Amino acid sequence: MKKILITSEYITLGQLLKFADVIQSGGETKYFLAVNRILVNNEVENRRGRKLYPGDIIDIKSQFQFVISRKDEN
Repeated sequence: MKKILITSEYITLGQLLKFADVIQSGGETKYFLAVNRILVNNEVENRRGRKLYPGDIIDIKSQFQFVISRKDEN
């Protein structure tokens, strides 16, 4: 599981996908979410604006797993 460090209060699901290099551009987000299964804390999610907070666990197609963490909490 890869740790994603953020300095703000939250990151959106769309931002995470781009930041983690799962997609190449923000324009791909809507399509990617429509055709792939994404779980946030074990619940199916398809909203690109979903706010992800420290402690949230994201599973993408059972291939990529991320956990959100505050940069100052390393």
